[in-house]
Amino acid sequence: MGIGRIRLRRIPDTSRRTLHGFIGHAIEPGSTVMTDGLQAYRDLQDYLHNRSVQHRQPAEAEHLLPRVHRVASLLKRWLLGTHQGAIAHAHLDDYLDEFTFRFNRRTSASRGKLFYRLAQQAVQVEPLPLDALLHPKR
Repeated sequence: MGIGRIRLRRIPDTSRRTLHGFIGHAIEPGSTVMTDGLQAYRDLQDYLHNRSVQHRQPAEAEHLLPRVHRVASLLKRWLLGTHQGAIAHAHLDDYLDEFTFRFNRRTSASRGKLFYRLAQQAVQVEPLPLDALLHPKR
């Protein structure tokens, strides 16, 4: 089975509250969530939880969660290739959004539909004043 759609977001920490919040936002209830056994994932509500507890780093860690490692590898390659390594921490969320958009539409049979969906999403977002673009809140 190949990789389906992905969701990426930068998170501030690996606390239970943060991880459960991301899972609740990104994954449909009733889905199976596969994790590496980190304690913060315990007691997931509304999900089937498949934990692969690791007591030490295996020699070939990519076999633990191979699709996660593949996506991370593709993201790194895309950042280095597209941005030539000149990425800014302040724009990481934008880079993740663009990579996710491109990845999730990589097998689309209708390229015209890609533009249609992009235009559709653009009109659903509130306009942003130029000052907000030039001086974002930090």
